[in-house]
Amino acid sequence: MCASFLTRLVPSVLTVMLAASLAPAFSAHAASSDWALNEGGRMRLVVLPADPEGRRQAVLQIEPEPGWITYWREPGDSGVPPAVTMAPSGGFALERIDFPVPKRIDAGDVTDIGYDHAVALPLSLSGPPAGQEATLEATAFIGLCKNICIPFQAALTVALPANEAADADEARIVTDALGSLPAKAAPDFAVERHAISADLKRLTLEVALPEGAQDAQAIVTGPSGYVFFASASASGAGGKTTIEVPVGHLPKNYAIAGKRWDALVIAGGRAIETVLAFD
Repeated sequence: MCASFLTRLVPSVLTVMLAASLAPAFSAHAASSDWALNEGGRMRLVVLPADPEGRRQAVLQIEPEPGWITYWREPGDSGVPPAVTMAPSGGFALERIDFPVPKRIDAGDVTDIGYDHAVALPLSLSGPPAGQEATLEATAFIGLCKNICIPFQAALTVALPANEAADADEARIVTDALGSLPAKAAPDFAVERHAISADLKRLTLEVALPEGAQDAQAIVTGPSGYVFFASASASGAGGKTTIEVPVGHLPKNYAIAGKRWDALVIAGGRAIETVLAFD
């Protein structure tokens, strides 16, 4: 949890809201948990039926109240990234959590990376195979911020019958969540070259942009807990666009050779995510 997030907490509100949010939210119907409620918003799990090997697609739905925000996997200057933990007794495991395209949210001298609207985080799960009754129990932990910041933790439970079938509305929620993820690089939109300065203070990306895109922004994640986003783009040679990303403080004696960073590039209403390899 970021130190600046902690300084924005209101202890009396935090105590009350955490006590309420830790109460289990039992399933209202077969494929979703009840909504867990908090002053800053609400969240629930939506779970689709398993395939024969027990793989499932699910989402953590988060709906901040108007004026509140929640966070991306690297939250920026403040906040906490979402986390989901499966109860081992249910036999489920979280294989992967994905994140829709976030936005920069500037508030004075603080810049957060996240969402100021409802968002659904896709979850890839493994567990009991289809045709077997099961109960999925998970703990979700997110941050919600407005003028104050409230860490929001809730126990979410979904009862899954042996003869489960996908609900059309819940299937749409999952499909829309998957459709909101950044795409892979494409011939018309890709990071074609990247380089970092010898002093590790400036990252340069050379990008082919989609037709009609005038500029681009990049959000780069380096070592765990580090995100760089104050990017500026300019037209370069051969019709390419150059994006300069200042790199802030890195861990002491950090060696870039052999590392892999991730870059999210947003331009022309599209977004791609790619790996930056430093050999």
